[in-house]
Amino acid sequence: MQQLSIENLHVSIGDQEIIRGLTLSVPRGEVHAIMGPNGSGKSTLAKVLAGHPDYIVTEGSVTMDGENILEWEPDERARKGIFLAFQYPSEIPGVTIANFLRAAVQSRMPDGEELEATDYYAQLYKKMDLLAMDRSFTSRSVNEGFSGGEKKRNEILQMAMLEPKYAVLDETDSGLDIDALKIVSHGVNSLRGPNLGVLLITHYQRLLNYIVPDRVHVMVRGRIELSGDKELALQLEEKGYDWVKDDIDEPALA
Repeated sequence: MQQLSIENLHVSIGDQEIIRGLTLSVPRGEVHAIMGPNGSGKSTLAKVLAGHPDYIVTEGSVTMDGENILEWEPDERARKGIFLAFQYPSEIPGVTIANFLRAAVQSRMPDGEELEATDYYAQLYKKMDLLAMDRSFTSRSVNEGFSGGEKKRNEILQMAMLEPKYAVLDETDSGLDIDALKIVSHGVNSLRGPNLGVLLITHYQRLLNYIVPDRVHVMVRGRIELSGDKELALQLEEKGYDWVKDDIDEPALA
């Protein structure tokens, strides 16, 4: 089965264990949401999947369509089909969006194959239209001087152009007003299909009104404590996270 599979994952940074026995599978063609309180390890999981060197996997496995991604460097993970949309996207002064994306798309093509400029720009403009992005964005430096909504739309534009197998969206709704949230959600929904698995990390149910998940998982203190369908997010909205943590006596993570 084609899926991103995480089994009994333990992750530490320094001498602190942050993820403690997390197991989760995201099949291609499905959107899975992870919700949880601050300090539960959600963003840590995103960084581990992308290959951040500060986070050390001490136990467990992560496979993509049966291949062990923990053996791959971050750039190899990206080329083979893992995409991370950051909670706080970085600025890259002096590098235009058009040049940045062209280099990224070219890097995923077979050796010796060149990206045709006309094909590239036709695809770029098509994807920009999905996200209501003005064509002038192509000449702007990546995220430099961008609003929160513009940064998040730019992240989804990158996802659209790279066509990953699995996308990890880390709090894509953070800092968005309602109009920007609708545009970004429309962009994500337009990319849904049998060839893409999405792991959507969020604090709030409001995002799930626009990107309706196939499954919802509650992450507390480094592991998945509860899973269910989209109705689970509504329960969390009503009851908060304390009702999930009632039977957990361990101290919260920093």
